[in-house]
Amino acid sequence: MKISLIDSDQKKSLQNSVISKIRDLVNTKNLEEGDKLPSERLMSEKFKVNRNQIREAIRKLEFYGVLKSIAQSGTVLNVGLISFNGIVNEIILLDTPSFKELVETRITLELKMVCLAAKRRTDDDLNNIKEALNAFKTKMIDGEDYLEEDLLFHMAIAKASKNNTLLTLMLLITPPILATYDKDIVCEGDKAISEIKKHENIYLAIEAKNQELAKKMMETHFYKLIKYLE
Repeated sequence: MKISLIDSDQKKSLQNSVISKIRDLVNTKNLEEGDKLPSERLMSEKFKVNRNQIREAIRKLEFYGVLKSIAQSGTVLNVGLISFNGIVNEIILLDTPSFKELVETRITLELKMVCLAAKRRTDDDLNNIKEALNAFKTKMIDGEDYLEEDLLFHMAIAKASKNNTLLTLMLLITPPILATYDKDIVCEGDKAISEIKKHENIYLAIEAKNQELAKKMMETHFYKLIKYLE
């Protein structure tokens, strides 16, 4: 499932319109938890939008837990009507998160994930982190764009945490961060060797299963980014 936290104003407005119509339909029919919604085709015809727009709205509502799609059955209300209305209203009013908010969230997640990775990592996880680290080092040394390899390094750590919810949140917030990330400003004055060393220290702490050290090394890695936000 692909859910974007940052959409264009036009797309967000259209999606919110469809979500509002689904909410109104649920209330008109006075549905209760477990009751089935009309099919995507019927809602598409009723709302005069295409089925893909209905599907995206349903996926977003599924992500927030108020709807649930059941194979060979359809989409059902996953909460009571009062909860449904409250959560849907909050979804519609939800502002697009700022770059600062996204980065603050990412840092918070990563400090937790690196501790879990140090605690739970397997040899396979360690190999995956090492492989991503080596790819990152190669790009840094060659002076090439390394953001993708850096992302894969952090994702490998996220996977090693064995917490799929944290991993999903990382996958949600990272693309919009990268879309607005100015590495020339954030990392101004950084040397390739110092950046490589920071990543290596994180890896070594995870390898040693030292949770406290892993968190400390991740904090060191994020130091300039935190200062940039301030």
